[in-house]
Amino acid sequence: MIRFFFLRFLLPLLVLFLLRAVLRSLFAAFRAATPGRTSERTPPSVQAGGELKKDPVCGTYVSSAVSLTRTVNGSVLHFCSKECRDKYRVA
Repeated sequence: MIRFFFLRFLLPLLVLFLLRAVLRSLFAAFRAATPGRTSERTPPSVQAGGELKKDPVCGTYVSSAVSLTRTVNGSVLHFCSKECRDKYRVA
């Protein structure tokens, strides 16, 4: 009875888990070896430092190096996103 249970259920299950582990490691090695491919887990490179400017819509402080700018009446405004810039246009 135990031999039947082992041969019918446990052995195939063990083989499937082993096969899954081997395939995952092969695909991970293939992804790492592909040139020009970046990992999804690495954050995009953003220039650190610089002067912080306050977004007039949401109040978020954003680096002047990466902010979206718009000149209004001779003064430069800095926005954290396209959505905030568009909201400022409407208002």
